[in-house]
Amino acid sequence: MFSSNARNLIRSSLINRCKSTLVVAEHNNEALNPITLNTISAAKKIGGDVTVLVAGTKCGPASEALAKVEGVAKVLVAENAAFKGFTPESITPLVLAAQSQFKFTHILAGATAFGKNVLPRVASKLDVSPISEIIDVKSEDTFVRTIYAGNAILTLRSTDPVKVITVRGTNFAPAAATGGSGAVEQAPTGDYASQLSEFVSQELTKSDRPELTGAKVIVSGGRGLKSGDNFKLLYDLADKFGAAVGASRAAVDAGYVPNDLQIGQTGKIVAPELYIAVGISGAIQHLAGMKDSKTIVAINKDPEAPIFQVADIGLVADLFKAVPELTGKL
Repeated sequence: MFSSNARNLIRSSLINRCKSTLVVAEHNNEALNPITLNTISAAKKIGGDVTVLVAGTKCGPASEALAKVEGVAKVLVAENAAFKGFTPESITPLVLAAQSQFKFTHILAGATAFGKNVLPRVASKLDVSPISEIIDVKSEDTFVRTIYAGNAILTLRSTDPVKVITVRGTNFAPAAATGGSGAVEQAPTGDYASQLSEFVSQELTKSDRPELTGAKVIVSGGRGLKSGDNFKLLYDLADKFGAAVGASRAAVDAGYVPNDLQIGQTGKIVAPELYIAVGISGAIQHLAGMKDSKTIVAINKDPEAPIFQVADIGLVADLFKAVPELTGKL
């Protein structure tokens, strides 16, 4: 007869052996989007084997990089002209085909525009409830996510046979890009060309500044800057730090800067080492996108501004005097 402890150990071992996770990689054929490494870390925390799906037109470099990531057991590669532009209408049937063949218990992607486009479609086809933007993994069926614009933390247990999950990358350290030796295999073949949509072209904004979601320092501006021209004050300050520049929704809606700079619940979620908020009042939607930053510095002339409630360092001052003075001293 086995003791109670022995039975529990055997049961745990069998569960771990059965668990398997598919991570849908985000990349540009040549290089990985950093959030893919964060998502792999979340997959490793769930336990079991981790398989990564790479779909593209010429994604050899991306698949080779993934095979070297620590903790990746297998890389499934799908190269097809249908995947040009990474449209969700073509990626979704590929994910479903991989799921049909390998019977994964979990399917993960980063909580980006790409992941939020693909995984709800996958969940719908599998007739399961998608779990969005998790910030922690408690067990293979229990996850943590924020609700009410980040004002409450929800721990949920999923009873679905397949867990379809998007991962908030800022809450998981990236997996080591070296040290792994995953096997590279072909993904299930099929006709993945969509009759519903066709990729035509894209125009990418080129910048020497770091990408917002991966930047270690961010200087962000709000409606207090009064015009787009005044954002030059922030660009000059950001140059001193080698920082990215972001904005509140109010500044974007006012037309001061393009919407790809927007930080917040309906923009990008960031967690840099240093976040400098200039002329931002601190609306709840904005705080939801940046309050996990390691150090928050706020500059605002209103001492009652909500941003000061989450700031580690606050300066009540006219930004048009304080920012140039700060820039000059750096």
